[in-house]
Amino acid sequence: MSVARQVVVEADGGSRGNPGPAGYGAVVIDPVTGEPLAETAEYIGVATNNVAEYRGLIAGLTAAKALFPDAGEALRVHVRMDSKLVVEQMSGRWKIKHPDMKPLAARAAAILPPSSVTYEWIPRAQNKHADRLANEAMDAGRDGRQWEASASTAALDTPSARTPGTPSPVQGPPGDQAAGAARARAALAAARGTAAPAADALFSLAEEPAESGGEPTESGGEPTDAHPAPQQSAGAPQTGWGAAPDLGAPATLVLLRHGETALTPEKRFSGSGGTDPELSAVGRGQAERAAEHFAALGTVQEIVSSPLRRCRETAVAVAARLGLDVRIDESLRETDFGAWEGLTFGEVRERYGDDLTAWLASPDTAPTGGGESFAEVAERIAAARDRLVARYAGRTVLLVTHVTPIKTFVRLALGAPPEALFRMELSAASISIVAYYGDGNASVRLLNDTSHLR
Repeated sequence: MSVARQVVVEADGGSRGNPGPAGYGAVVIDPVTGEPLAETAEYIGVATNNVAEYRGLIAGLTAAKALFPDAGEALRVHVRMDSKLVVEQMSGRWKIKHPDMKPLAARAAAILPPSSVTYEWIPRAQNKHADRLANEAMDAGRDGRQWEASASTAALDTPSARTPGTPSPVQGPPGDQAAGAARARAALAAARGTAAPAADALFSLAEEPAESGGEPTESGGEPTDAHPAPQQSAGAPQTGWGAAPDLGAPATLVLLRHGETALTPEKRFSGSGGTDPELSAVGRGQAERAAEHFAALGTVQEIVSSPLRRCRETAVAVAARLGLDVRIDESLRETDFGAWEGLTFGEVRERYGDDLTAWLASPDTAPTGGGESFAEVAERIAAARDRLVARYAGRTVLLVTHVTPIKTFVRLALGAPPEALFRMELSAASISIVAYYGDGNASVRLLNDTSHLR
């Protein structure tokens, strides 16, 4: 009977342009000593990031098999990659829809028996060796040559990261506040002399885009000092950090405002009762940059859109890059602004001054001509929130919607009064994030982020 042999494969791929000049890198590592057993990299010409990442996986698995050709099913390979897309698709949790990905995934799956390979997502900072190899391959291609192992210095970057016997730090995917929660709970448990919750229960499903740049935050956004939890009635959402239960992964709603239309720079009322404009050229560019951003993060698992055209066009641009379908939810539509549709604020003031004053003073007042009040919008969004949180518990879903729905999601999460709607700025194609936990509490993680557009 063959003796089981275990190795770790770290793989990565990149494209300078997406698509653009691309390359991959992979390293096979001894899990006991942390030493690299084999390195491979290649410049593959013009390709996308995803293609390059899959090529890196294929090369890494092939190199592992070549090291132990007689091991057969006794070979166990643990793959570590910072591509959430590849990890989730190869683990069978995400569907493979893009025609370029299907044959690559099939090639990777055929190298070793499926039962011999496991997959783990890791932050990019923990995948430096493979990333360096991929960049060396792309540099070689730029200079008109292929990568050579004898010239590689990738292994020099990461020896200290692989000290055997050192447990992995508690962490989550990019921007995941649950990582901070785990550290806080562990510290509290140590102070009380009790056991801390298991980290794997916290992070098995937690997925969320980073607030900026895709790197893990140091504290995860939660306090490091403990505050006693107040007394609460039975069934009420628990607040405070002192006795926080292990709630697992939240339902994370990533709120993307649609790209610009011709009405956006003119600051005209554009709701669900108007002309339903399409994206402008600027708006289409914004949608593409948002798509690139989410493709690079690889954390979005589902996409839901308002039925209005500007949102559907934005959602389709993202979905095309992620290989996902777009579901339409009527509840995510913009407010119906009645007779004010297409007018500027100044024009509404001139024509319907008294109505505008009343609208600004009360959330129960609807715009002129049978429009929709903010109170009605809040009721609609609260129902949509409850439905979406239940449907996507423990998952990350991108909602492509409008100014008022996004502000309402945030306002309700904060428990802020209706007038808070007038105190938030939301740019076209901006990103906001709200996470919802199993005890009914919500955490606003991001508001009006436009860094991906710069």
